[in-house]
Formats: sequence, C-alpha cells, structure tokens
Amino acid sequence: MAEGLQPIFILPEGYSRTSGKDAQRNNIAAARAIASTVKSTLGPRGMDKMLVDNIGDITITNDGVTVLKNMEVENPAAKMIVEVAKTQEEEVGDGTTTAVIIVGELLKNAEALLDQGIHPTLIARGYRIATNKAEEILDKLKLNLDVASKEELSRIVKTATIGKSTGADAHIISLIVDAVQHVKSHSGKDERVDQEDIKVEKKIGGGLEDSRLVRGVIIDKEKVHPDMPDVIRDAKIALLNVALEIEKTNIDAQIRIEKPEQLEAFLNEEERMLKDMVTKIKNSGANVVIVQKGIDDSAQHFLAKSGILAFRRVSESDMKKIGKATGAKVASTLDELDGSALGAAGFVHVEKMAGETLAFIEECKNPKAVTILIRGGTEHVIDEVQRAIDDSIGDLKSVIEDNGAVVAGGGACEMEVAKQLRDFAKELEGREQLAVNSFSDALEVVPKTLAENAGMDPIDIVVELRAEHQKGSTWAGVNLLDVYKPKVSDMEKEGVIEPLRIKKQAIKSAGETAIMILRIDDIIAAGKSANQAQRPPMPGGPYGE
Repeated sequence: MAEGLQPIFILPEGYSRTSGKDAQRNNIAAARAIASTVKSTLGPRGMDKMLVDNIGDITITNDGVTVLKNMEVENPAAKMIVEVAKTQEEEVGDGTTTAVIIVGELLKNAEALLDQGIHPTLIARGYRIATNKAEEILDKLKLNLDVASKEELSRIVKTATIGKSTGADAHIISLIVDAVQHVKSHSGKDERVDQEDIKVEKKIGGGLEDSRLVRGVIIDKEKVHPDMPDVIRDAKIALLNVALEIEKTNIDAQIRIEKPEQLEAFLNEEERMLKDMVTKIKNSGANVVIVQKGIDDSAQHFLAKSGILAFRRVSESDMKKIGKATGAKVASTLDELDGSALGAAGFVHVEKMAGETLAFIEECKNPKAVTILIRGGTEHVIDEVQRAIDDSIGDLKSVIEDNGAVVAGGGACEMEVAKQLRDFAKELEGREQLAVNSFSDALEVVPKTLAENAGMDPIDIVVELRAEHQKGSTWAGVNLLDVYKPKVSDMEKEGVIEPLRIKKQAIKSAGETAIMILRIDDIIAAGKSANQAQRPPMPGGPYGE
C-alpha cells in the first residue's frame, strides 16, 4: 500500500475474514476435530458415546451419524463433514463413520502437501483422479453374494451389528433377514427393498431374546369401544379414509327446532344414518375396521353390537403398511367397500405391553410389510438396537439391489484399493502423483483405526497388511472376531463382508468433500446478531455456578 493512503474496508461492521493459508488450516483443523470425535466408535471394538442434550436427555450410541447429528457444530467446515455423514446415511444407510474418518485423513495428508508448497488446486486434481480410480478398482474387486440365501445375507448383518449393543445376536440377525426377505419386491429383473415397509416398534420390558417378527403390522392404538372383542380370528379388514360421523355442511346453516318431536326426529335421523354406515361395513364381510379419521360414539356402539373390532385416527403411513401386509385397499367412500377391497390376516388382537395398548395385525399370508418388535431392559438399549437394525436393513437393501455385490470388511478392501492406487500413481507425471499417494495413504486409516480401537499397534498392523497385500492376499484385513486373539487374516474366509455400494459411497463422498474444503482460500463470516450473542443467565443469579 502506498505511503499515506488509508486502508479500505469493504466489509460491514461485525464481519470477519480469514484468507490464504490461515483459512485452509482452520478448515482442515475443524474437519480433523470432527473425524477424531467419531474415530473411536469404528469397528467391533469401538467405544460408545454418551450424548446429553440441553434438557438432560441421554443418548448412548456408537453410530457415527447419530453422534454428529446430536452435536451442535458451528464451524462451517465442520458442518460440511456432518453433511457427509448425513448423505452416507440417506444414500446407503451405513458406513457413516468410515466416510468421516477418511475425510479427516485426506485433509490431514493434504496439509502435509501444502507444507511442501504444492498448490491446493493440484492436490484437489490428484484427489479427483484418485477418487475416480478407486471406484474403478472397487468394481473390479467386488464379490458376488447369493441374495436368495439366508445364510449369506446373515453374514452381512453380522458384520453390521457386531460392534453394536446387539453384539451380532443370532436371534436379532435372523429377525432382520426374515423381515427383508418378506418385503423385497421385483422390478423387472431386479429386486427392490423399500425400507419403509419394515416398521420397528420398541417396547421396554423383557430382553433382546423376547424381540420378534410380526408378519403384519403393529399399531399403537386401542379399540374404540370396551364391548368390542379383543381377538378376531380369520380377520377381514376394511381400511377407510372416511369418517364414520355425520359430516358438517361446508356452508353456514341453521336448523330451527320448535317442538320436542322435531328434536327427537332429528336425532333419530342421525342415528339411522350412522346405523346405515355400520350396516354397509357389516354387509361387506368386514370384522375389523381401521379408520384414518374419526368414529362417532353411536357408530362405535353399533360396531360393537355387530362384533366388529374398530380403530380410529390411524396414520396414513400405517394405513399403507396395513394395506401392503393384508392386501386391503383403502376405501374413500363406504360404497367402494366390498369383498374385493378387504384384506386378510390370521388374527387381529389387542394386547397390553409396557403399560400401553397395542393392536397386532399378524399372520398375514404373503405380507409385503412387516414389523420388528424390539424388547429390552431400558429405553437406551432398545434405541441403540433400533439403530443397529436400521443400519443392517440399509446394508441388505444395498446388497439385494446391487445383485449381491460385496467386498470383504476389516479394512481389507481399503488396503487393497490403497495398494492398487499406489501402483497407478507410478504411471502419473507431475505433482498429482503425490496427491494420489496421499489419497491411498488416507484409505489406510480404516484398518489403522480398527487396530487402534482393539488395543493393537496400528503401525505394526498396517505394515503387516501391506506385506500380505503385496504377496497377493487381496482380502487380508484386521480380524477382530476373537476378542482374545486379534490378528491379520483373510476376511472373506472369515465371513466378514460389506456391501460394495457402501464402500463406493464412502470413498466418493470423502473425496468430493476433501476437494471442496481444499479449494476454499477465503472465509467471510457475518458476526452474530444481538439476539444470538445474548446467552441466558445461569440459574441462581451471579452465584449460580
């Protein structure tokens, strides 16, 4: 700046600006901090996190995306890493921790290249080349699983649940596989799994062994009248998207009643209309009625007298599931209700469980919607079991829809991709070669973390794995199945397998996010508003602490 000239401020008051190497260093530090938070949760020997929110509610989990979702992250670069986890969860349902720790390691290695004077654009270009090449390598490495085999699918679920609180429980694994096999459908030559068709109902009490698969749907509803039966065998189910009530007119209207006889006639007419509604339901052959809207008290009485079991105010999503499970069609008017619109179930019954009343619609012949009922000693236990089930269903969905495409777990896949990337880097000219090598080194963070979390020496393990892969042992990985003797072995033979889609998505998301963060060289941030800046006082005044 020329002598005597005043500096020019282009930003409003309260804004801050960080540029150049400082911006890059800050972003990398934030990303690495997020990765280190979830790093210890990876693998069968991973530890749990206890999350306490501002009202004191507790969540205990080792699910990466759950940890990150419950953290109040302010740093913009850190928020991008959280988005990686969310994207991984939405796209494939599992592998969130893997994706996050790879991002952290990619940025850590990029920082070392920046210190050597390599331009961020060259690093980003090298990372993009490596990401694309890694996807090609994975496609060549993939194994094919028999998706019709329950035993083969159980191996996928065992790998997904072994580090969770379920501990690869054989009973839970069997429930998950059975549920997915019930709901899978065909779309041309391909098979599809809609995760929405598997409902998970949680009730405190009993143990994990008391959990069961209901071939149908559980709804959290009571019967509408005490005189209705608690159990209906050979149920014929009517689904109604119409209120069993006298509808009010859409326009303002007045009815003048001058004599008691007129009032009685008016009430009798209402009763007759409601009785006609119930008669139509009875004539259709239905003995169970599930209504999305309300049921008038008089209609409840008539239904009970007819021996019909009824539930009201059932959610639209539950109505769809019941339709898929029983074959029933949702009727918008009572005139649509006939034998062809009814669904069938072995039996429908009302049961008290954990102090609440539940309605069970089960023993459906060929259900395309099912319910997994989870039992456990505490709310925290069954919440974590649900997260394990959700991850496992996501894994099975990926494998089935990709016609059985899998890779071996235990870090074997990442080690083999890293080895082949190093061989590929030798063909490159220029500084991109360094970035590709850094990318391959970053992938080794997965077996390194698995070893570290199991109390093994991560450096020794990585050296041993590199040697095994150089010898041609494609699926050599960190075997943690034996608590007392963790070792390096062939993970395919050990039955530790994971969906190919999850690995591809994790590496792709990690690579793209690392590239985006590396390309940022200027951070312009608005200051907090006066309302945001104010914090509530501690309870008890100045001596609250």
